[in-house]
Amino acid sequence: MKASFKTLERENRFKNPPTDKSAFPLLEQAVAPHIGSFNALTDGLNGGLLNLAVKDIGAKTIFDSNDPSRLGNKLKIRVDAVQLAKPSVAVGDKLSVNRKTLPSECRERMITYKSRFMLKVCWSVNDGPEETEIREAGQIPVMLKSNRCHLEKMSPNELVKNKEESDELGGYFIVNGIEKLVRMLIVQRRNHPMALIRPSFGNRGDSYTQFGIQIRAVRPDQTSQTNVLHYLKDGNVTFRFSWRKNEYLVPVPMILKALVETNDREIFDGIVGSETSNSFLTDRLELLLRNYKHYKLVSKQETLAYLGDKFRVVFNATPDVSDVDVGKEVLRRIVLVHLPDNRDKFRLLLFMIRKLYALVSGDCCPDNPDATQHQEVLLGGFLYGMIIKEKIEEYLASIRLQIQTDINRGYPVNFDEPKYMSRVFQRINENIGKKLQYFLSTGNLVSQTGLDLQQVSGYTVVAEKINFYRFISHFRMVHRGSFFAELKTTTVRKLLPESWGFLCPVHTPDGSPCGLLNHLAHKCKISTEESDVSKVPKVLSKLGVSANHVFAAGPQMCCVQLDGKIVGWCTHEQAKIVADTLRFWKVEGGHGIPLDLEVGHVPPSSRGQYPGLYLFGGRARMTRPVRYLPLDKEDIIGPFEQAYINIAVTPEEIESNVHSHVEFSPTNILSILANLTPFSDFNQSPRNMYQCQMGKQTMGTPGVALVHRSDNKLYRLQTGQTPIVKANLYDDYGMDNFPNGTNAVVAVISYTGYDMDDAMIINKSSDERGFGYGTMYKVEVIDLADSRRKGDPITQHFGFGTDEWPESWKQNLDEDGLPAIGTLVNEGDPIVAYYDDTLGKTKVKTYHSSEPAYIEEVKLISDDLGDSELQMVTIKYRITRQPQIGDKFSSRHGQKGVCSRKWPQIDMPFTETGIQPDVIINPHAFPSRMTIGMFVESLAGKAGALHGIAQDSTPWKFNEDDTPADFFGEQLISAGYNYHGNEPMYSGVTGEELRADIYIGVVYYQRLRHMVNDKFQVRSTGPVNSLTMQPVKGRKRNGGIRIGEMERDALIGHGTAFLLQDRLLNCSDYTQTSICKGCGSLLNTQTSVPRIGTKAMIHCRRCSTKINDVTAGTTDDMDLWEDGQGNRYTGGNDTTTVAIPFVLKYLDSELSAMGIRMRYNVEPS
Repeated sequence: MKASFKTLERENRFKNPPTDKSAFPLLEQAVAPHIGSFNALTDGLNGGLLNLAVKDIGAKTIFDSNDPSRLGNKLKIRVDAVQLAKPSVAVGDKLSVNRKTLPSECRERMITYKSRFMLKVCWSVNDGPEETEIREAGQIPVMLKSNRCHLEKMSPNELVKNKEESDELGGYFIVNGIEKLVRMLIVQRRNHPMALIRPSFGNRGDSYTQFGIQIRAVRPDQTSQTNVLHYLKDGNVTFRFSWRKNEYLVPVPMILKALVETNDREIFDGIVGSETSNSFLTDRLELLLRNYKHYKLVSKQETLAYLGDKFRVVFNATPDVSDVDVGKEVLRRIVLVHLPDNRDKFRLLLFMIRKLYALVSGDCCPDNPDATQHQEVLLGGFLYGMIIKEKIEEYLASIRLQIQTDINRGYPVNFDEPKYMSRVFQRINENIGKKLQYFLSTGNLVSQTGLDLQQVSGYTVVAEKINFYRFISHFRMVHRGSFFAELKTTTVRKLLPESWGFLCPVHTPDGSPCGLLNHLAHKCKISTEESDVSKVPKVLSKLGVSANHVFAAGPQMCCVQLDGKIVGWCTHEQAKIVADTLRFWKVEGGHGIPLDLEVGHVPPSSRGQYPGLYLFGGRARMTRPVRYLPLDKEDIIGPFEQAYINIAVTPEEIESNVHSHVEFSPTNILSILANLTPFSDFNQSPRNMYQCQMGKQTMGTPGVALVHRSDNKLYRLQTGQTPIVKANLYDDYGMDNFPNGTNAVVAVISYTGYDMDDAMIINKSSDERGFGYGTMYKVEVIDLADSRRKGDPITQHFGFGTDEWPESWKQNLDEDGLPAIGTLVNEGDPIVAYYDDTLGKTKVKTYHSSEPAYIEEVKLISDDLGDSELQMVTIKYRITRQPQIGDKFSSRHGQKGVCSRKWPQIDMPFTETGIQPDVIINPHAFPSRMTIGMFVESLAGKAGALHGIAQDSTPWKFNEDDTPADFFGEQLISAGYNYHGNEPMYSGVTGEELRADIYIGVVYYQRLRHMVNDKFQVRSTGPVNSLTMQPVKGRKRNGGIRIGEMERDALIGHGTAFLLQDRLLNCSDYTQTSICKGCGSLLNTQTSVPRIGTKAMIHCRRCSTKINDVTAGTTDDMDLWEDGQGNRYTGGNDTTTVAIPFVLKYLDSELSAMGIRMRYNVEPS
């Protein structure tokens, strides 16, 4: 499909936003995982995940007696259901007619977009009738465009009326006016036993080895519990789990015998199967079962009672619960929590033990935890639900604690008395909303359990709107976790081939987060709902998979698992047929098999991955579309199965009986941003990575509803253009709504020498016509209530008082004390006037920045109830930013450079048609960087401008036989220009023709937000560090720039001794101090107390002699001197003043504190 400008559609859409749905469904799909995961909390079966969570928490039991001999009355309390309302105004607000709170109001008022969270608390006394009360648990921040947001079903037309972007995406929260996003994290794939070889396993103790099997089991409410089987040196196997940040180890046979009524024979058969001749296996298994004998536990009841006895304290079990019941609770909450049935847990545990023995014997290889195959994504909404679940559990625990405190203090406790229960509710912290607001604003997880995650901070990021590229990238970003950022190894950062189509190979930052912070490929989706797999077991048995209770085990047979539950066994030959048939049927439809079911068939191999048929249909899986060749229809595949499917990238590559699938487009490997780089297949790979970063730092168009935003800092390009050269996806994602640069005529020529080292020359007239002209908006909040304590009366009022004040204030301020729109303010100018009752004076707040600004907007902000006097305003400043020498620009190919000079148009070189370049760049920017894509863009842009057409720059459209040089060259020839894009040019100074033809064309240029006005640092004198007396660092604090060791070496190498002294001494910590010539000490000198008629002198305490009453008469009075404490001395006069760096004196003090004395030789210079 050819690219086109679509100008009329765009303009029409701006004038008349659609009244049905967004024109850009791809943008909505990009954010869908975030919104879908939040919606799952309250939507779906059984009232959503939150209601599943409260059922899983269950009831807490409390007794009202402290006497160990009697229990007393029993209170059972539980949360029956939870409800989350839609955001509305505060209950105390009596003025608002419209009770809805909309996101735009929260942004402008710097408040949180939140709604009421209600818990239905039920309790019964002595198992009698249940009492119920609805309790308010604070206000919980709500995700935009979710099912709890007012914008959810609004059309673009309605969104505009409600002060939003016409294509508002949602997927983020608004906390204190700041847009926050819960970042997606990569975690281990759920419900799949993973074989690991980790040296850290061996460091756990003497008998431990590095072998283990780890499974991350996920409950229906999305909380998880990790179970690990460790192989010990003596052949034993231990079951390890963490509970409330403590680790526990249990022998595996104990878990097996507690799950079902079983015997050693059944366990042996379930692990060994028909491989009785495998002595490695049978010997270790015999040892495992024999070692367990010394526990003397045979039956299920005995084992459960033993477990319950050991874990009673850990699980806070009450005295009325038997050991057996505690044991059952341990199994329910800890062991393979994704399976409700104990028999299924038993079977899977046997499978895990067998896989562990296969790993140890070398029959199978370890699974790679860094491969996408064994990963899934922890979505923001699910994490949010996990935190809410834990806070509800803490809420019930705090009720229990409060009652226990009352009992201990002797307070009369009566569960039947409603007054007592309401007293308990009042005395505990019910505000769950505040804790979630803290989580979103800081990203810190305050948790007693750790939520089975490896980090405690860094869960949220600010969804910055520097430009739209930056904003959309936040929603496609997946992080490996801050734990991995500290690892010294680079293994976790490697780009693995399994990631094709799921994670973008290009879009990752350079530097410390490289390879850890990835972005999803643009077609990759993440499932937020369970697929309906209820009919799959029936289909499997129809295809010949025998039932799960058959006598089968080991890698010789194929184990069939559905979401971590063993559903049956079959031969490996049969498994291949089953997998292929399942895939055919799911794509064909009509068999009750969901299209996004992941059919992971791992064939048997020599020391490869453990074989089996693994089916997945759960949440949080990465999926992507490919074309299924037998039916020529769309198939949805996941990363687990991709490693074992043959997928052709292009239709030309398809080989019969080899490939089963083909990609819809090779660009499906790239992320949204990487797809927008023109002709990226012609560039060296790192340059494409740089462009992905720089595209996000461009001064572009962050949005169109800027008048309704109060961001701390916003950048805006005044005259953004649509690129002539653009990928087709550019329009599919609606990027024309947010233009990010300007089409510039670029000549590649070494002209004047000002373009050395990536610098670029800008045509002065182009600059004056508005090339790259930008604006920066800053918002300042002025809150008079900041200095007032809560509950104090209002003493400061906006406006002028009746006292006297300078008339000059009126030049900037209106009668109401607020600035007039459009006023130019400089540093120190008044921006707001207020009258202070306590002082009886009119005061002003002044503008602090050194850069002049215009007043763009003044917003009056009321409090939540809207019934008190105005105390808060926000002022938006508009700072104009014309391109300056030193500002950073870049093309879309990672070719960044600074503007080195604005060259007058009359001196610029010109072509035969009179075209003069807007930008001149140096030819040396190309050979080493190999950004051939920029040459191609220049050709395409020139041809497009001449013919008035848009050019498609989607990668992998050209090949060796059909080159872009030919394609665009033909277009140039038909317009009467040189085939290769070169033109003769004439010197702007002499008018002579230049000796070589110059490559000139049209390239889309971006202005980056790194501007010299924000970076320049200058200082003569200023603040110094009080300890060393050296200048402080930092531009904001008016600090200095450090001359480091390397800079010092350079100055020495140039022999600039005077400059060196100036930098390192005179401008740093130059100080004059006294020194004793006799003993060479800096620290022993002291100023004497002056007598009448004499001045104070400097003496050395060490070289002087103290005078006492006996020797006082023998000393001449004129030689005596006195210190400040009345002591008198004689001598010590041989001192002088020297110039030294103050830090030398500091070093001397430090050394003397350690008992080391420094002595200086003082000689005349």
